[in-house]
Amino acid sequence: MTQVLDKPVGLAAPLPPAGRTARRRAVLEWIAVHALAVAAALFFVLPFVFLLLTSLMSDSQALSRDLIPHTWEWGNYKRVFDTPGFLTWWRNTLVYAGLGTVLTVASSVPVAYALAKFRFRGRNLSLMLVISMMMLPPQVVVIPMYLFWAKQLDLSGTLWPLIVPMAFGDAFSIFLLRQFLTTIPNEYLDAARVDGCGELRTLVRVVLPMAKPGIAAVALFQFFYAWNDYFGPQIYASENPGAWTLSYGLESFKGAHHTDWNLTMAATVLVMAPVILVFFFAQKAFVEGVTLTGVKG
Repeated sequence: MTQVLDKPVGLAAPLPPAGRTARRRAVLEWIAVHALAVAAALFFVLPFVFLLLTSLMSDSQALSRDLIPHTWEWGNYKRVFDTPGFLTWWRNTLVYAGLGTVLTVASSVPVAYALAKFRFRGRNLSLMLVISMMMLPPQVVVIPMYLFWAKQLDLSGTLWPLIVPMAFGDAFSIFLLRQFLTTIPNEYLDAARVDGCGELRTLVRVVLPMAKPGIAAVALFQFFYAWNDYFGPQIYASENPGAWTLSYGLESFKGAHHTDWNLTMAATVLVMAPVILVFFFAQKAFVEGVTLTGVKG
């Protein structure tokens, strides 16, 4: 007997109503999530696009309602670089951010290592002191610190009052590194000690290679802070234009070119560009370091 087929061979059976509803709901959820993501991305990106486009406009067009430059004025960036003192601000900012980052990392790693891996009386109290220092606003101690650096050491008008303290550690960096170092198993350290490594050699040979993501995160946090710092240079370096940084010099530049919005935007782009590039190339290590600091408390 020949078997009678109820449906053509090779065609998929139609989905039941419940299956079609679930599939339609999944598609709508995918569209909703991605629509929100695109909206959030545009919310953050569009101001930078507006900033870049305005920086490439002529002087007259920058004051108009036009959004697209009629002529692309790339020479605006050259005019900004030709501004007296702008390259000096760049140099000072690089010294402040670069040297400060190196000093902060070098001084914070040993302290974080001790708080994470050593067992000693008063360890919890020391950690609480570090956390309490994170809660202390810098404005609270600015007057005694200024009197010390300016009156006692005569270093006002320079960036050294901002750079030198970084050689003694930073509370936030110590805490972040300590949280990361607690995720490193103690077995690796014990194996290094059994092989004859002292604590310093264990730190350099074992801990530091495994702590690269955490160190990268701390370094980026410190670099961004120093690069964008306005309060510190205003307090210590405002009286000496030769010691101004980009963040403080940009305020002076905006005051001198308050009607030249294209030049002001071009200067802002030049100030922001290094930070964006650094984060773009180091975002993987940065995100990994920040994520792993919360794995183990």
